[in-house]
Amino acid sequence: MVAGLVTFDLFSALIDSRTGGSAMLARLAADRGWDVDGERLYDVWDARNKASQRDLAAWVPFAEHCRRALAGTYGELGLDGDPDADVLDLLASVSSWPLWPDVAAGLPALAARYRVGVLSNVDDDVFARTAVARLGGDVIEPAAVLTSERLRACKPHPEIYLRARERAGGDLVHVATSARDVRGALEAGIEVIRLRRPGHGVDPAGPGPAHEVSDIMGVAEVLRRREAERRSP
Repeated sequence: MVAGLVTFDLFSALIDSRTGGSAMLARLAADRGWDVDGERLYDVWDARNKASQRDLAAWVPFAEHCRRALAGTYGELGLDGDPDADVLDLLASVSSWPLWPDVAAGLPALAARYRVGVLSNVDDDVFARTAVARLGGDVIEPAAVLTSERLRACKPHPEIYLRARERAGGDLVHVATSARDVRGALEAGIEVIRLRRPGHGVDPAGPGPAHEVSDIMGVAEVLRRREAERRSP
């Protein structure tokens, strides 16, 4: 089956969010004189952010999930911070979060053959700041940017995947990296190619993806094989 739309998760498959977010939070900690490193701050914040997205049935903006998660992080670690102000700096720093090394060349090459999009829990304005957005509309056309703000649902809830498939005209393949994204997409009945990235695994309690690859060239190879299978009698 040739994919009508191939979507990528933003902050695990395309962007090394832990490196980027940890660097910003390390600077914040240094400015405040906090005895905690950026990686620790990021990991606590990220876990709380994902839990907020998972546990809230109603859609709220990504920025609000981030703010709540930062407030919880400060409380858990005993830090005297202002989450309302600090979350603005954290989300502004998204513009400097790095792409994984294969993305800058690999994603345009993939887009030359397939329609490529993003399926992410972010708000539109957050996506617009990213290095992925700066690759341009020739790589990811605006209509293929499927944010939670546009779809009014969040991963890992099935609604976001089903609405994305509807936007794709019923023909969607999702390239996922994180355990919750892989499991959420598969449980929603979406076809998944898992793109392995450092620091991410799969949920042993959930379904396993049919395809796992190590880079975007591997994604292209899986899609080529699927295309050939469709052509064969």
